Amino acid sequence: MNIPGVDELIAGALAEDLGSGDVTTQATVPAGLRATGTISQKAPGVLYGLDLAARVFAALDPGCEIDVLCQEGQWREGGDVLAVTGSARGLLSGERTALNFLQQLSGVATATALAVREVQGTSAQILDTRKTIPGLRLLQKAAVLAGGAVNHRVGLYDAILIKDNHIAIAGGVAPAIERARAAYPALDLEVECTTVSEVDEALAAGATHLLLDNMDPSQLREVVERVAGRAVLEASGNITVATIAAHARSGVEFISLGALTHSAPALDLSFRMEAI
Repeated sequence: MNIPGVDELIAGALAEDLGSGDVTTQATVPAGLRATGTISQKAPGVLYGLDLAARVFAALDPGCEIDVLCQEGQWREGGDVLAVTGSARGLLSGERTALNFLQQLSGVATATALAVREVQGTSAQILDTRKTIPGLRLLQKAAVLAGGAVNHRVGLYDAILIKDNHIAIAGGVAPAIERARAAYPALDLEVECTTVSEVDEALAAGATHLLLDNMDPSQLREVVERVAGRAVLEASGNITVATIAAHARSGVEFISLGALTHSAPALDLSFRMEAI
């Protein structure tokens, strides 16, 4: 996992949990005792974050031995996923932080895989959004990739997305597009549209990528026919796993889901230990 800031993120998470020390473990577990701990998957889903979990344990016991027992990015029904042998105190103190990271990221990968499954047989691809947990964006976006979807822009710096408030402040769609292209001609540019008239206005101004916000499948089909290939179309807003297939059948190229990252249920995992 080559993601900037991961070690600092782990250090901060451990500091938050341990504070001045794990008093329960220090009181009940001898300092020299060694143990083996095993993380098990208790529900179907896609795992992501095993390296992160391993690094949590290694931060507390650099000499621990890690054995990865499965492959990430594949749907699994359950079973053991990672074993770690080392200081019993270190394993106990790192258990919750390791599981928190792994459950959250695996939940994102699983939610993504379920969404991708729903659009199979259509031309639509699933995108993530910037609706991520602060500090976890790069990790969550990596989990989205593990689940089989595609990353949207990473932040406010790597692509232009002109939304309703930009249009209001800029004085209209055309001036907003003109200024954005003049300032950053090399960046991808997308314009948010909520009505057919806004679609027409954006096309007239030269937009080639439109975000269709809060449109139902029938409205999306109308826009797809109206645009007729003149722009790439992305559907977004109030789309769930239960409704995504109907949106995908409208003919749009992309569907973005904030729920993949902001509200994915944690994948059920457990950690059991045995003293050596």
